[in-house]
Amino acid sequence: MQGHTRLFSCAMRLFLRCFRLGRRRGRSKLLKRAGELWSYGKLCAKSLFYNSLTNSDVIIDSLFEPIYWLVDHVTRWFGVAFVFLVIVLTSSIVLIVYICLLPLILDTYSPAWIIWHVCYGHWNLLMIVFHYYKAARTSPGYPPQMKTDIPSVSICKKCIAPKPPRTHHCSICNRCILKMDHHCPWLNNCVGHFNHRYFFSFCLFMTMGCLYCSISSRDMFIDAYNAVEQMKSADRLRLRVTVSETYYQTPPPPFTFKERVFHKCIIYLWVLCSSVALALGGLTLWHAVLISRGETSIERHINHKEKHRLQKGKVFQNIFHYGRMNNWKVFFGVETKSHWLTRVLLPSAHPPYGDGLTWTHSPTATRRTLLAV
Repeated sequence: MQGHTRLFSCAMRLFLRCFRLGRRRGRSKLLKRAGELWSYGKLCAKSLFYNSLTNSDVIIDSLFEPIYWLVDHVTRWFGVAFVFLVIVLTSSIVLIVYICLLPLILDTYSPAWIIWHVCYGHWNLLMIVFHYYKAARTSPGYPPQMKTDIPSVSICKKCIAPKPPRTHHCSICNRCILKMDHHCPWLNNCVGHFNHRYFFSFCLFMTMGCLYCSISSRDMFIDAYNAVEQMKSADRLRLRVTVSETYYQTPPPPFTFKERVFHKCIIYLWVLCSSVALALGGLTLWHAVLISRGETSIERHINHKEKHRLQKGKVFQNIFHYGRMNNWKVFFGVETKSHWLTRVLLPSAHPPYGDGLTWTHSPTATRRTLLAV
């Protein structure tokens, strides 16, 4: 009887050991299977979102893609509003100058100063209107969509078409732009090969016009500001008049309605012109530096990255840089000395150098060869 009991207990212990071992093996298999699935999921994620060219810039661009999309669509729809705002603000300044400042200049200035203000003011206004209209209405230039023999440096991922040198895709216009600089919402147009000169000239002459108005009206602004402070003081004193006093006991207002409007218009003119001159002047200087280097705004960013990408011992060279003076000649289309007057200081609708598709060499700097990259 005792032998049967021992045999039964040994069999039960062996069964329990096998059962526990089976459970352990089952757990290990489940854990192993879960690890394999996790590794497979990571591999799939990396194959979809990662490649050898991925870096921090690509990740940041991907994170900001929704913001870029929102900005592109807002800029596209509000471009007309921005153009309307430019026209309204510029027209308001011109009206104030004609109604408030010009009669004062004709009454108080000497004949020599009158001639100077009238000639310079109208010349500057003509240059602003001409270049703004041409920059907004001139096509920046688009590469051909059909297959041609024109050399290209890459394929546009959005247009699925060859991209000539210095061509970039504008997400707002949804087209590739020849020698693209940027999309300007104040023009509701891209700045490219065929209207880059108009855009820069508009910025330059608008800055000059705002500086001219700010400097010319500085003394009038100080007088107008003091007059407005006196108006506020007079209004505060008038509010202290007791209710018992009649209208005839109240002193007459020191400033008429016309004088109030005049002083406020002078303040509006000086503040707006000074602000625009400061902001637009900085933008104009930045573009002047880029033109001197033979770069656009986009190429500045690309060239900066290329300089850091190159290994030590190698020097980056911009193949579109002909020399500072030659860059300006090519940009303005100056071929003779008289062109500085007829094509730079006077309104001119001459086309830019080249067609924007191929870049061989500068017509004014034959020692350097320009390659298409």
